[in-house]
Amino acid sequence: MFSRTIFLVLFFFLLSLITITPTYAIRSFPERVGFSFLQHFSEAPEYKNGYSCRVLGVGNFPVACDPSLVHVAMTIDSEYLRGTIAAVHSVLKHASCPENTFFHFIASDSSPVSSQDLTRVVHSTFPSLRFRVYQFKESIVSHLISSSIRQALDNPLNYARSYLADLLDACVERVIYLDSDVIVVDDVEKLWRIKLSGSRVIGAPEYCHANFTKYFSDGFWGDGEMSKVFEGKSACYFNTGVMVMDLVRWREGDYTRKIESWMEIQKEKRIYELGSLPPFLLVFGGDVEAIHHRWNQHGLGGDNVVNSCRSLHPGPVSLLHWSGKGKPWSRLDLGKPCLVDFLWAPYDLYIHHHHHHHHHEQLWIVHKHIR
Repeated sequence: MFSRTIFLVLFFFLLSLITITPTYAIRSFPERVGFSFLQHFSEAPEYKNGYSCRVLGVGNFPVACDPSLVHVAMTIDSEYLRGTIAAVHSVLKHASCPENTFFHFIASDSSPVSSQDLTRVVHSTFPSLRFRVYQFKESIVSHLISSSIRQALDNPLNYARSYLADLLDACVERVIYLDSDVIVVDDVEKLWRIKLSGSRVIGAPEYCHANFTKYFSDGFWGDGEMSKVFEGKSACYFNTGVMVMDLVRWREGDYTRKIESWMEIQKEKRIYELGSLPPFLLVFGGDVEAIHHRWNQHGLGGDNVVNSCRSLHPGPVSLLHWSGKGKPWSRLDLGKPCLVDFLWAPYDLYIHHHHHHHHHEQLWIVHKHIR
């Protein structure tokens, strides 16, 4: 639970948002169906490289192939756009070399908002950002998706992380995958530098205290042929919302096809309930490079059924993750935020029609908790 000191810091921070007029430009776009809300993002501050950063463009490389780049992949769509923009803002704000960060945004080909419009929004919000928007063909995976515990988990775009090795240029040999409901509060290059030992393909924080058996059905564990996939392994739960991925090893091992194979089995035998996560556990469980838990303080959105408030786990924090049903932007707009949602708010670039009134409401909520 936050101390009184933290409450006071939040109180005066929000007070400053009310009393200081924002100076960043607000970009607007034509009003039309499915796109009108995208006009309300303010332009982010321009974050510059430090003196120790490598200079890009030395050598005859295509823009995305420069070996000095840190590659970050995220999905982008109209529903989670506000979260994606805040996540990008947080990465740039805390990066030692923000200009050397290249973002790969994956958009659905079935989205009511076009990739061109999403590109315009990102460019207007981050004019100096190095990025590209890719179209993900939902038909590739839609026929393999089984219904899960929460409808949002059935979105084909959730499965795009399994296809990054195919979507991104072959010169991109390594990528950090981030969900859209995260905030990075540390230098992303620290995560980028983590080595994947041996032949490991992905790295992620593992949670070995979690009951691993609950992620699969009794029928799965009772089937000796299927369950032997974990034989001789110390498989632990890991969250796929934050991963370091070696795309060279992924391509060599054809891991996309291995994930699809388990999805095909799921269609026939119903061996799990949690969308895109279990196939990753089946393919990589017990062979993941364990990354410090500070890089995924997950579960801040409650569980997959109930939108409940949770406090931070003990220990240092480099990344906050609102996995679960509750999202900070929704709870803040409803005037029913959790305390951790105020840690997300400073990175939010969305402009409300009643901007000042919105911050007065946030201030009142924090003041209520202080008392």
